[in-house]
Amino acid sequence: MFGPDTRILIVDDTSTMRITMKNMLASLGFKNVVEAVNGNNAWDALNQNTPPIQLVLSDYKMPECTGVELLRKLRADARFVKLPFILVTAEGEKTTLMEAIQAGASNYILKPVEAETLKQKLEATAEKMGIKT
Repeated sequence: MFGPDTRILIVDDTSTMRITMKNMLASLGFKNVVEAVNGNNAWDALNQNTPPIQLVLSDYKMPECTGVELLRKLRADARFVKLPFILVTAEGEKTTLMEAIQAGASNYILKPVEAETLKQKLEATAEKMGIKT
């Protein structure tokens, strides 16, 4: 599982969703959370944050730069190739999920997000990525 000091970036154009995710993460013991309103804003945050972001939770549909566009940008940059990236989406269609997997998503969560689901996906992602605390 990711440690409580893991630096997490929440990317969502809806402030309510960012707050909800931040609160769920806090209830799981995470306290080091950064927020971004779209993929472009997230890209800036990823390039400016010290210590570096260690996990991205990104919405799929956002203006300016979608979650998958951000993911492709990250996977094309050697600094972020292995950065854990969980796509959060209301789109349950197989084509959407396949697009995310093919782009390099570490995992995905379907909305509405529940704390237990978030915890399970974080645990599965950490295990898949070989992250131990």
